[in-house]
Amino acid sequence: MRHSLRFLVLNNNILVVGGAGYIGSHTCLRLAEKGYKPVVYDNLSNGHEEFVRWGVLEKGDIRDRQRLDEVIDRHRPSAILHFAAMIEVGESVRDPVAFYDNNVIGTLTLLSATLAAGIDAFVFSSTCATYGLPDSVPIDEMHKQAPINPYGRTKWICEQAMKDYGLYKGLRSVMLRYFNAAGADFEGRIGEWHEPETHAIPLAIEAALGRREGFKVFGTDYDTRDGTCVRDYIHVLDLADAHVRAVDYLLAGGESVELNLGTGTGTTVRELLTAIETVAKRPFDVAYVGRREGDSTTLVANNDKARQVLGWEPQYDLAAITESAWNWHSRRNG
Repeated sequence: MRHSLRFLVLNNNILVVGGAGYIGSHTCLRLAEKGYKPVVYDNLSNGHEEFVRWGVLEKGDIRDRQRLDEVIDRHRPSAILHFAAMIEVGESVRDPVAFYDNNVIGTLTLLSATLAAGIDAFVFSSTCATYGLPDSVPIDEMHKQAPINPYGRTKWICEQAMKDYGLYKGLRSVMLRYFNAAGADFEGRIGEWHEPETHAIPLAIEAALGRREGFKVFGTDYDTRDGTCVRDYIHVLDLADAHVRAVDYLLAGGESVELNLGTGTGTTVRELLTAIETVAKRPFDVAYVGRREGDSTTLVANNDKARQVLGWEPQYDLAAITESAWNWHSRRNG
């Protein structure tokens, strides 16, 4: 039986699957600030229990249908946000089976539990990796989806499932295609913490802090303004804000939609390193090596649709990203 609109409006519980991770925990912070009650569901394989600060923690795996049913029945959430995925592109090439098992089978299990509970509001953490190598930039939501690695393909498959579930089962979903998430809570309570770390900003900061041997730049002969790749870095709190707006949108009756989340501004790797040197107030060793297979020259979002549908607008620039990230990483023990 489907929940009534009255029930949806009165219940502020939101199930945040993967809410102990990087983007999920920042979204819980924003949900709590907006009057929602986050309920975190996480197996802590990539998340951190100390990041669960704005709601209860229910330990569980997204492939465990019985556990999902128990938690959903206990908390009766009005909407579900799904962040629980394996995300490292290189690892997806080395171990595609694990990615299909967690990202696809896990998502389908979660979707089945969602439908069985009569919940029709679902926000999905997707990625610009579903587009593959871009034909043109900035990339809008009409760009063809042709992912080039197992990670991107698993996310694309989940998007297709959500669209079919919408057409035939009444699920309403917002699919949010992230560009490069970065930065941290400005108070330093939570931040980017992956093991192992593979993202550019934390790697460069760790090099500046002397916690690793330098930083590698892959490729200096790209057709860009300084020869290095261009990426669209979006502050994690801007991403979190978009998720809260997506919840508001669905609970107000909004229809399924896919949206890019990026700033629309590209930053080269050299420009990124300069910004980090500025905030670190110290140079660090940088090695320039050959291109890495599968890297796109330029990935920049056209975010017009997210602005129109959600009234969302990024608030933070590259300086805010690097300053908040430096604050978080420098406070932590190496």
